[in-house]
Amino acid sequence: MNKEVPQDIPKDLQRIARLLDSQFSIGNFRFGIDPLLGLIPGVGDFISLMMSGGFLALAAKHGASKKLLILMALNVLLDSIIGTIPILGQIFDFFYKANDRNARLMQKYYHKGKYRGDGKDVIVIIIVVLLLVAALFIFLMWKLIEWIAGMI
Repeated sequence: MNKEVPQDIPKDLQRIARLLDSQFSIGNFRFGIDPLLGLIPGVGDFISLMMSGGFLALAAKHGASKKLLILMALNVLLDSIIGTIPILGQIFDFFYKANDRNARLMQKYYHKGKYRGDGKDVIVIIIVVLLLVAALFIFLMWKLIEWIAGMI
């Protein structure tokens, strides 16, 4: 079970992480809209990826270093890529919680003085990579729809 989102990171980052990964609960199990969006083939994963990209852009605005942004982007990419796999991806989305992980990385940035530096120059590259991954999702979804339509 993942820990709660830290309470002392900037409120905008806190809200995005919580909304995506831990807004709702059933018993002690917490989840957000990320795994729910993943239930909508293609579109949900795209929306989730863009929201996670927004989290990264805000982290850069709040002074996250290059190393921190790259670590966070790797969390998002792993979540997005595995999240597209039918069934396995949805299960993974409920447990991996990339945005909560990224919030904890920001916690280390604020409390332990880790990952200091300026990462604003690398955020453009990260956003471009995320957009390319999103474009790949759309392309693959289109091909899947064509394939299914061809079988009918």
